[in-house]
Amino acid sequence: MKEGMAGKAINRKDYKPYPWHIQSLDLHFDIREDGTRVKSEMQVRRKEGMPDTTLQLDGRDLETLYIRIDGEVLGPDRYHVSGESMSIDQVPHECVLSIEVLIHPTQNTALEGLYQSGDFLLTQCEAEGFRTITWFPDRPDVMTRFDVTIEGDQLRYPVLLSNGNAVGSGASGQRHWVRWQDPFPKPSYLFALVAGDLAHVEDRFITCSGREVTLRVYVEKENIDRCDHAMESLIHAMRWDEQRFGLEYDLDIYNIVATNDFNMGAMENKSLNIFNSKYVLARPDTATDWDYQAIESVIGHEYFHNWTGNRVTCRDWFQLTLKEGLTVFRDEEFSADMQSRAVKRIQDARDLRSRQFPEDAGPMAHPIRPDRYVEVNNFYTATVYQKGAAVIRLYHTLLGEEGFQKGMRLYFERHDGQAVTCDDFRAAMADANEADLDQFGRWYSQSGTPEVTVRSEYDESAGTYTLELSQVTPPTADQPEKESLLIPFAVGLLSPDGNSLPLQLVGEEQPGEYSRILILSEAVQRFSFTGMATCPVPSLLRDFSAPVKVVFDYTPAELATLIAHDPDPYARWEAAQRLSQDTILTQVHRSADGSDMELAEDLVSAFRGLLHDQRADPALVAEAMMLPDEDYLAEQVDVVDPDGIHEARRFIRKGLAGALEDLFDQRYREAASGEAYDKSPASMARRSLRNTCLAYLAETPQGGALCQAQLEVSDNMTDTLAALGSLVRTRHPSAEGALAAFEQQWKDDALVMDKWFAMQAAQPGHDTVVRVRELMGHPAFSMRNPNKVRSLVGAFAMANPTGFHAPDGSGYQFLAERVLELNSLNPQVAARMVSAFNRWKRFDPARQALMREALERIASQPGLSPDVAEIVSNALK
Repeated sequence: MKEGMAGKAINRKDYKPYPWHIQSLDLHFDIREDGTRVKSEMQVRRKEGMPDTTLQLDGRDLETLYIRIDGEVLGPDRYHVSGESMSIDQVPHECVLSIEVLIHPTQNTALEGLYQSGDFLLTQCEAEGFRTITWFPDRPDVMTRFDVTIEGDQLRYPVLLSNGNAVGSGASGQRHWVRWQDPFPKPSYLFALVAGDLAHVEDRFITCSGREVTLRVYVEKENIDRCDHAMESLIHAMRWDEQRFGLEYDLDIYNIVATNDFNMGAMENKSLNIFNSKYVLARPDTATDWDYQAIESVIGHEYFHNWTGNRVTCRDWFQLTLKEGLTVFRDEEFSADMQSRAVKRIQDARDLRSRQFPEDAGPMAHPIRPDRYVEVNNFYTATVYQKGAAVIRLYHTLLGEEGFQKGMRLYFERHDGQAVTCDDFRAAMADANEADLDQFGRWYSQSGTPEVTVRSEYDESAGTYTLELSQVTPPTADQPEKESLLIPFAVGLLSPDGNSLPLQLVGEEQPGEYSRILILSEAVQRFSFTGMATCPVPSLLRDFSAPVKVVFDYTPAELATLIAHDPDPYARWEAAQRLSQDTILTQVHRSADGSDMELAEDLVSAFRGLLHDQRADPALVAEAMMLPDEDYLAEQVDVVDPDGIHEARRFIRKGLAGALEDLFDQRYREAASGEAYDKSPASMARRSLRNTCLAYLAETPQGGALCQAQLEVSDNMTDTLAALGSLVRTRHPSAEGALAAFEQQWKDDALVMDKWFAMQAAQPGHDTVVRVRELMGHPAFSMRNPNKVRSLVGAFAMANPTGFHAPDGSGYQFLAERVLELNSLNPQVAARMVSAFNRWKRFDPARQALMREALERIASQPGLSPDVAEIVSNALK
């Protein structure tokens, strides 16, 4: 990769408002076999005080047929094209700008702009896809009203959809047209179009003010029986947003369209959401409990964007977390209210720690509001989304529900219909609550994961217990210097026998609640509690009150007390994770030193207590017994030994299974319902515990028979995958036959086959790459389909440490080949795949050399896309 190959950086500090108002945009799409003609007509007016008469537009891969101003065709001397920018000179103060272009959706493999999926056409315009449709100022702060007419063949494209409300239609011969008007100004990234032969399910929603809204979910005809859960989730989300946030839907129709070919999860286009089919289609025999929950969450997320993203959008792409972080927080709260709040909190915390914490420590580290980027698509990250949501949750923790809602109301009062910044949101929260949130602003500008070190002192004679909290954020690739943050740190104290203790700080008149939020705003602060008759056990960072790492030297006995008695579900889960982590990593070190691995009795005793706990939510018990995954364990050591971590973790899992086989078997059988599948939270919790027990029992002599028996009677994909996955993971002799039977049953179902590919790609072992290469030739696999790439290539590179990090480098070679292949097909997906190399410097020298060789091979490729080049160049620094 030559110097500068990654492209020119765009900096937040260089933002300038667009000097023109685009008062309206009329679009006409003429869809033909040989291409689509797009006519646009813009009402343009120069903003007051802007003397420049040059108009800048964005475009890519467009065949421009004409450009007119007030009906006059412009000659080539009036406009200039450089890269993706067109400059039109001598534009009047106010005029009508008309442009016609020809585009070719069927040739669009990048899946940005207008493209073909199966037999229908659809769009994906965020972040900069609209410029592949027509010339336009393709930036989020240019908001205009869209009037869209779509014309196409009646037989091939009977359904023609766009944003807003349908206001007209007609037909002539074999062709027909539909006209759509969106009364709300929006940026170009929220434009959407769908044309195809699709079926739909329909329902109605009555808003809190009494308006009737038509709801439709469009899918390919063979999938029409899998839409009920998506529709239910949409109705639940609409009702929840009215009840919790007071936000009502604002149009007469709300459409969802599902496609198998989509780079992302879903897109919140105004009134016309376009979804990856995996987040719409569900039936008990094809979708797991996780799928059902994910569909509910993502349907909610995109609907919630109607206000937090559409009605109020972001000024520029540096402010992306303004809409995404806030909306992820809202969908987390929605899912928590629909399911188990405690389990959802644990799942969100685990996701953040496993995905975002490594990102904060890697070569692409950036704040939730980045200061620069080369390719904006590379910043749709766990940092912007998940950590952004954690920062929004900090407002809620500090201000409370009432204060947070006051801030939200002021935010909408001030900014409805505008494109604004993260600072505008923070100002609304501060002003509504008369709060000083200046220091809080550092969460937006500072990258890295803060580490809070806790030290304790017990004074028996004074009856006091002191916690000293110190914070530090390690230097990151983008920022060597860090400042102290405002961190709400929730704590509780338990007596040695597990009773919760009332909390009273020295100087306070009386004890308070059993849980308390300490505000850590300086580098070091001390908090002394009085009334302590014995030295307590601290319960730290309850409810994961801030996105930080906690350093505290717990003893195994203290962890056991928290596992058995802590009333805070997150803290109890974290104690179990910490005890498991310490035990596994101890075995990694023992094995590396040539000693035999040992199963710690403390861990066995803790798991025994969990299995005996009949009062706890079964899903919480299941979460507590899930060992930390290998990638998370790898982040806890200085030099990663993927094989050592895998063997130690497998040793502990097998040891626990053997020591507690009877108890695992008892809870497994108790959790069998004998009834038909249902998706209630209680049933999902029961299946979660049952299948967690099965995963342990699969390590015992009876495991294979139990898995096969469950496969034979299973009426749902959750139980089927749990049994089949255990057979594959343990390489049981019956695994191959079970995989073949699964394939035979589901070979024509794209989403279920994704699960089949992923299961095999994640099978531990140095030889898995051979199978993955073979599966590349399977008839159901395609490198042009992002879901297939993620399920096979992504699962291998990102969910199979022993396979991807095989000592001979075969996994690295395989990924480099796939990245180069994808680079020309779909740069966004290629960039996601190449990020698997981001943590290469943390491995042993031999693996480092092999990964560097693979990265340099990619970097030397001529024509490397900016998406891939930015990731690779940062990794190699």
